[in-house]
Amino acid sequence: MRRTLQNIVLLARRFGHEQRAVAAVEFALILPLLLLLYFGSIEAAALFTVDKRVNSVAATVGDLVSQWDPGDGDLGTGTGSVLADYLAAATAIMSPYSDGGLRIVVSLVQVRADGSTKILWSRANAAGTARSAGGSYAELVTASRMNEVSRGGCIIAAEASYAYLPLMAQVYNTALTLQHTNYFLPRFGSDRPIDLDTTALAANACTAT
Repeated sequence: MRRTLQNIVLLARRFGHEQRAVAAVEFALILPLLLLLYFGSIEAAALFTVDKRVNSVAATVGDLVSQWDPGDGDLGTGTGSVLADYLAAATAIMSPYSDGGLRIVVSLVQVRADGSTKILWSRANAAGTARSAGGSYAELVTASRMNEVSRGGCIIAAEASYAYLPLMAQVYNTALTLQHTNYFLPRFGSDRPIDLDTTALAANACTAT
């Protein structure tokens, strides 16, 4: 029994001084952290890319509508209309990512002299929900610079939101909502508001208080 204990002690001492396979043990200890950093960097890069694309979608829709010349005809509201083409073109920006969860809403907002707002019209893509005409646009706070600049006229408010499911959905399966809003001033002046074929606006709709 005594000899057995001595052998165990000797083996323990020998194990403590053994240097073979130390690198393998150290690698096994840091491997989980390395994998976390590797996959985390991939996920962060993908999230950043998708977020930039969502912002580009909102910017593209708003820019196209704000550049539209009323003299070219009505924007239209049905399939194949100019506005529908704008929405479809902006949706393509999401490629190669899926556009299934992409929601786009574009609205013409009147900004009165006191900073209060009124939605003149609003349209959305198939996945989005248009805002109610006649209601206020609460997101454009009176203290914002855009509100101050656009008072007495109209602005184009283009919103885009996207439900992003992480690449490692097996680990984190809750979708993240990415959302951006861009504001644009109509390029052709507020005396001729950007109109739709089903909306009747007075010539001074964007300048009346």
